Amino acid sequence: MSKRVNRRTKIVATVGPASDSAEAIGRLVQAGVDVFRLNLSHGSIEQHAAVANRIRKQGAVHGRYVGILADLQGPKIRISSFAQGSVDLTVGDRFRLDSEISAEGGDQRGVSFSYLPMLEHLGRGDILLLDDGRIRLRVDDVDATAADCTVVIGGRLGSRKGINRLGGGIAAPALTEKDLADIAAMDRLEPDYLAVSFVSSLYDIQHAKSLLREQGQKAAIIAKIERAEVVGDHDVLDGILIESDGVMVARGDLGVEVGDAELIGIQKELISRARRNDRLVITATQMMESMISSSMPTRAEVFDVANAVLDGTDAVMLSAETAVGQYPVEVVTAMADAALGAERHPVARTSRYRLERQFETAQETIAMSAIYAANHYRKVRGIACLTESGTTPLLMSRLSSGLPIFGLSNNPRTLSRLSLCRGVIPLYFDADSFDHDSIEARAIEFLRDNEYLEKGDALLLARGEVLGKAGSTNILKILPVQ
Repeated sequence: MSKRVNRRTKIVATVGPASDSAEAIGRLVQAGVDVFRLNLSHGSIEQHAAVANRIRKQGAVHGRYVGILADLQGPKIRISSFAQGSVDLTVGDRFRLDSEISAEGGDQRGVSFSYLPMLEHLGRGDILLLDDGRIRLRVDDVDATAADCTVVIGGRLGSRKGINRLGGGIAAPALTEKDLADIAAMDRLEPDYLAVSFVSSLYDIQHAKSLLREQGQKAAIIAKIERAEVVGDHDVLDGILIESDGVMVARGDLGVEVGDAELIGIQKELISRARRNDRLVITATQMMESMISSSMPTRAEVFDVANAVLDGTDAVMLSAETAVGQYPVEVVTAMADAALGAERHPVARTSRYRLERQFETAQETIAMSAIYAANHYRKVRGIACLTESGTTPLLMSRLSSGLPIFGLSNNPRTLSRLSLCRGVIPLYFDADSFDHDSIEARAIEFLRDNEYLEKGDALLLARGEVLGKAGSTNILKILPVQ
């Protein structure tokens, strides 16, 4: 049996000033980053295109396929700026959100804001959450241009902080003018994944998809779930899930709108619902935030990562920790260690079989049969999948086996996309260069040479009778490793 330890949960790291050089990206690849996030809220498309180039080059240098996730800014509703940069608000103070105040003229009495239609959704008694809930205002009165409020929870309020409403419901359209311009320039980045922020309906996903296709781009769509009204309506949520390729549990704004106590159960439900629908899921926001300035995580942060892993998330994500933090490599290492620790627990390797489910395709039947066989035949040390589109290894990764799933393909874009799938190891293997009758032996030889298998092991191999055709997987074999 091979002694090689493979982490199944993937790590997404945000690139920023602390990590955007070729050298820094290379170190992060070595530390275990599987997907790099480009946060389009900051920087120009030209800057992001240069970083995307570096990421691909460093992946090649280190012999790994890493994915690129471009994350659209979305319609974050914000207050405008204060003349002095910030104000101190006290409980009981009157404070006015007033669109007629100049963008730079906020003061102790009030401040302007970025989205005028917000007022149409406000009513007396609503609680507004500013700066991720650190400041709370109660709405006392609303007119056509402003909302008069009373401070319920005070503190220092800085310029350009976000506005949410407790319970949600003041959302702007998901794609802003900036997002549309960024999508139009997506050929400069050619990301593997595109994350759409503040999604509120399946139309938002359909719109983003159609714009991408117009650009000739094939990036998979990740829907960021950060609105209370979405998680509160399962029909809307399922529609978004089905239309997307995956979801992100974006715990920042979502936690502000629903409250942290509710967020715990919502995270578990979102992960479970995504896996049941054969969709990817990323758990994000403040996972190891103390490591922005500390070289070690807190025990609570380790538990947070481990909990998401045990729930079955495909990936855990780092934001400011790697973008601007002092210890980008150390935080990736700490997150990888936490994930591996959780994966050793039997719960993480237990599959919840879909015994009641009828399969729609031979491809799905083969994928599910492979996982069942892997969990019941002790000699099996891995599952290899000759894949064109990546769909079969994705389907396999929706159930747990504790064994590596080798995604073998000669399509670099497929391999980069598989970098986000839990338990899947993307490996370049050109089946077209071998005789048809020798492919299985060559695949075993390739995996042995790379120390994934040893003599005496067994390998489950899934492939199509016709190679090179997407969706044609219809053969599953148990092969002895000689």
